[in-house]
Amino acid sequence: MMTRNEGEPALVTGCGRRITVHRLRLALSDRPINRVALDVGPDQGGEPGVWAALTADEARRLAELLLTQAGAAEREVGRS
Repeated sequence: MMTRNEGEPALVTGCGRRITVHRLRLALSDRPINRVALDVGPDQGGEPGVWAALTADEARRLAELLLTQAGAAEREVGRS
């Protein structure tokens, strides 16, 4: 059984993709599996989106990478 919370906060990008992040729980009889799911919806032209199920450590690493790149982008804009 897979559970997902409805109504998670979403980010809609400038190109119209809706990105949601939620907890994904697979309730297997012998051991439950918990992941952080990243769902990137279809673009404005209807091209399909993608998703990834990350371990907690992978989610933290992705967050670190995103923050690093956001900081670099801000610094680059400040130099323009």
